[in-house]
Amino acid sequence: MNVHIRKKTRLTALMICLAPLAACAGSFAPKTDPSSAIAPRVQELVDANRHYPSWENFPAAPTDLPAATQVAAQVQTLQGQGGTLGGEVARIDWTLGDAETLAAEARAQVGAIPVSPDSARTQADIDAFAQALRDRARAPAAIDRRPPQ
Repeated sequence: MNVHIRKKTRLTALMICLAPLAACAGSFAPKTDPSSAIAPRVQELVDANRHYPSWENFPAAPTDLPAATQVAAQVQTLQGQGGTLGGEVARIDWTLGDAETLAAEARAQVGAIPVSPDSARTQADIDAFAQALRDRARAPAAIDRRPPQ
């Protein structure tokens, strides 16, 4: 109906593209050329490692795991500590007090720290410095390269 042509043909195009790859899948079967000089050694290595890895090659399950009751007790302890901490946090008075007092204290703390001369520049000083750099960066006047007449 109103479906775009790409939506209709996407599956068909995918199958057409994957068909050559499916034909090549048989060529990846692990076979050794019997006429090769190293064929006996390759076959020997393949046969020796055919069943690798086996369950004997994996590490054993740990035997020193804590009992389920011990883990449950530790979880209960942590949950109790969390509840206690939540109660302590709830008892804290989180108000900041008067905003003007807080602002005055912050201004006093900032005023107590010496200010660098670079930080004390005003916006006008910064703009004048930038304009001076722009003026220095202008190209010199063009040189007349015509031969004298």
